[in-house]
Amino acid sequence: MEVQEENMDQPSGRSFMQVLCEKYSPENFPYRRGPGMGVHVPATPQGSPMKDRLNLPSILVLNSCGITCAGEENEIAAFCAHVSELDLSDNKLEDWHEVSKIVSNVPHLEFLNLSSNPLNLSVLERRCAGSFSGVRKLVLNNSKTSWETVHTILQELPDLEELFLCLNDYETVSCSPVCCQSLKLLHITDNNLRDWTEIRKLGIMFPLLDTLILANNHVMTIEDSEDSLARLFPNLRSINLHKSGLHCWEDIDKLNSFPKLEEVKLLGIPLLQPYTTEERRKLVIARLPSVIKLNGSVVADGEREDSERFFIRYYLNFPQEEIPFRYHELVTKYGKLEPLAVVDLRPRSSAKVEVHFKEQVEEVSIRLDQTVAELKKQLKTVVQLSTSNMLLYYFDHEAPFGPEEMKYNSRALHSYGIRDGDKIYVESKTK
Repeated sequence: MEVQEENMDQPSGRSFMQVLCEKYSPENFPYRRGPGMGVHVPATPQGSPMKDRLNLPSILVLNSCGITCAGEENEIAAFCAHVSELDLSDNKLEDWHEVSKIVSNVPHLEFLNLSSNPLNLSVLERRCAGSFSGVRKLVLNNSKTSWETVHTILQELPDLEELFLCLNDYETVSCSPVCCQSLKLLHITDNNLRDWTEIRKLGIMFPLLDTLILANNHVMTIEDSEDSLARLFPNLRSINLHKSGLHCWEDIDKLNSFPKLEEVKLLGIPLLQPYTTEERRKLVIARLPSVIKLNGSVVADGEREDSERFFIRYYLNFPQEEIPFRYHELVTKYGKLEPLAVVDLRPRSSAKVEVHFKEQVEEVSIRLDQTVAELKKQLKTVVQLSTSNMLLYYFDHEAPFGPEEMKYNSRALHSYGIRDGDKIYVESKTK
């Protein structure tokens, strides 16, 4: 009866400790023992009978386990003192207080994944957020975490370097009252951020941001001036705008305003849809002189020069009012280039050759897609020989060698490189 009353005080569902013991018990998880393979926690007089049996790695993955609460905190502290990474994604945690009970007993925790937990159902108090203070990488994807909660986290995590806020249905960004000076990477893809005025708030909140991943939002344009962009994102090195709503070249040019930008991702934007794959890459590279990696691929020096020369020729015949400023910069660098000569590289389909047989010489037009056997049939009426009694020799009038016997009946004529003016000698097998 006493046990029942004690259980009624606990939230319903499975606890963190219950799942931990099940997953990492020797019966269910034959974890290899030995140096570097895990940490064996010896039993103590007041300890759980499981303590001498569990052997836990420093990275714990407990996703999709139906966890709703922490369980015994002293047990968590005993088992998880060495744990540095914890994945609790896709569980049923809805109370930040329960999350705090877990995290506060994992003193060396640096990575925490709480994705796809219904944590929007409770408010994160600052005293609970303090237990996260050592976390450097925090994943809150699809948790519908409010900006109020994000602000609380930012104030209590002085060493936070990477923050993931994807799939949270954000339409706006709420500015934090305090800047986060530690954050280097913000992953905020698959939300509903359309207006650049919302994105600029991220620059205000995270002045030392190095990487901004905005893929699958619908940002329509980059509205700030060049000076304002440089002040908002002074340390931004990489930006991902995959599948944004950018639709004019002026937006691409504005990326040059970020003083440290060197990596850009721009796949699937409306602006580039009308262009070929080659045009997309070359026109973007030519407009972004400081970028060294585009869409994940390094821009080598040779590719940059080719792209910039391509850019000049691309705009060569555009009306003056439609020619971008970058064109004039590149003309200063390379000069005004002439259009590339159009060279037809398709194989020739026919040739006019001289057919020599004894004293007879006749000009014959032959198809180069036919075989030697088919040519012999064509020449039957010219030389009055059967195909079985015919020997053919090809003579290239520009080659330094003598005639080449055409001995393989199945060989295609175009493989000889026959051109107008070449000669074919016919001899009879029976002299």
